[in-house]
Amino acid sequence: MTDARGSGGPNGETPARHAPGTPCWVSLMVHGLAATEEFYGALFGWEFRPGPQQLGPYVRALLDGREVAGIGRLPADRHLPIAWTPYFASPNADLTAETVRSCGGTIGVGPLDAADAGRLVIGSDPSGAVFGVWQAAEHLGTTVSGVPGTPAWNELLTFESASVAKFYRTVFGYEEEPVVSADFDYVTLHRGGGPVAGIHGLGQALPATGARTG
Repeated sequence: MTDARGSGGPNGETPARHAPGTPCWVSLMVHGLAATEEFYGALFGWEFRPGPQQLGPYVRALLDGREVAGIGRLPADRHLPIAWTPYFASPNADLTAETVRSCGGTIGVGPLDAADAGRLVIGSDPSGAVFGVWQAAEHLGTTVSGVPGTPAWNELLTFESASVAKFYRTVFGYEEEPVVSADFDYVTLHRGGGPVAGIHGLGQALPATGARTG
């Protein structure tokens, strides 16, 4: 994850708003919330406090008092893959959702308000990879980056990069920097002069579970 600028730490700094199209948050939905908190607390030193509950029990993870990620609990009857979901900043989540649909993507959740924190959308690209859109209000997203225990990079593993990169370029206004190679299909997405994510086309080497973010 990049462009998680600013700090809401103990010195009272004001967090900076994430530029549109940049990764601004990452969230994990699990069945065992308490066990997951224990795991990441021991691994990264995260502490937790309650967040918006619209989609069920949800906590925000903090590192040295600054928010870095969210973890929620899936309903017991939902047997979904457990994976981290990146969120990208948008000034208008409803408009971004319309663009996702018009470009061949799917909207699974929202647009809906998360209390006073902001407005969210969860969708998938044409390859089936899931991502979120966040229109910030009181909650700007991740407030610290570049230190151990914070999200560092978003990368999509898919069958091929070209069509998927076109989708994200249209939805979020990215520029593309492909790797020029006959046997390595990789595109870096840029926004505002800096890299924000990568797309790695694996062809038939992609696991049967299909496209996924990581």
